[in-house]
Amino acid sequence: MAELPPALSRALDRVVARIPDRWLDRAHAVADHAREVTDHPWLERLAQVGLVAYGAVHLLIGWLAFTVAWRVDPDAADADQAGALRTVSESPGGLVLLWVIGLGLLSLAVWQAGEVLRWWTGLLVPDRRLHAAFVCAKCVAKAVVYGALAVVALVFAVGARYDATDSTQDLTDDLLEIPGGAALLVLGGLGVVGVGVYLAWRGWTAGFMKDIDLDAAPDKYEPTIAAVGRVGYLAKAVAFAVAGGLVVFAAATRDVSTATGLDGALNAIGAVPAGQWLLTAVAAGFAAFGVYALARARYPDRDPAT
Repeated sequence: MAELPPALSRALDRVVARIPDRWLDRAHAVADHAREVTDHPWLERLAQVGLVAYGAVHLLIGWLAFTVAWRVDPDAADADQAGALRTVSESPGGLVLLWVIGLGLLSLAVWQAGEVLRWWTGLLVPDRRLHAAFVCAKCVAKAVVYGALAVVALVFAVGARYDATDSTQDLTDDLLEIPGGAALLVLGGLGVVGVGVYLAWRGWTAGFMKDIDLDAAPDKYEPTIAAVGRVGYLAKAVAFAVAGGLVVFAAATRDVSTATGLDGALNAIGAVPAGQWLLTAVAAGFAAFGVYALARARYPDRDPAT
């Protein structure tokens, strides 16, 4: 197992050694009480609703990307998370569904953040520190993603509107107006590309199967879950890499029109030679990820590192 550099590990050991025992005991007690909430069966059920919603959002993104590739509906919503939720809001009973989606995703965010409570004590143990830090960071990142999507769903549920493309372009424009803003945009874009690389690695190695309770899932379903998950993760990796590249391009050219988020990335894929077929493949990949998320909702594994 990889470990932190010795100098950094020794510095952290000195910091930990200076923490009074009563503070550590209090931190453990607070974490134990919080885990009673995050481990509650009702929260797990709500989190499963959130996973179903997460899968449905990806199925809708897949459909919207398909409409972009084949120009099925020129008036369709943007092919991103906000566009998928807007599509839900315009359907019969959409507002009720948005409340269910929003609250489910919010529960999923809390449930995912609760994993940090399971792993933070590993930061106190030298030979487990790096692994625990990685798991905690990953859990926090997932919780932020789920929480942000929950907020967008609830924004639509109360009748407000949100456009991810406009928000991305406004933020890009604001950053370009401040000293060092272009450099921050480049770093942000490269960070998004890095997420794409991580998703590709996770898809290629089928690391996502750690989020499935393989003991509960029938053996005959495992190859299908692995296949759709792999396709889904690789499709998302392509979309993230292109989206990040567009942000870097916007910073280099100071043209905010190219910073268009997921919808812009999918449109950019569709604009290249043979793009119609490439975008169709990516659309199918997003739909496949939606199916994988539904399987995860059915057989969730709470522990992200087993």
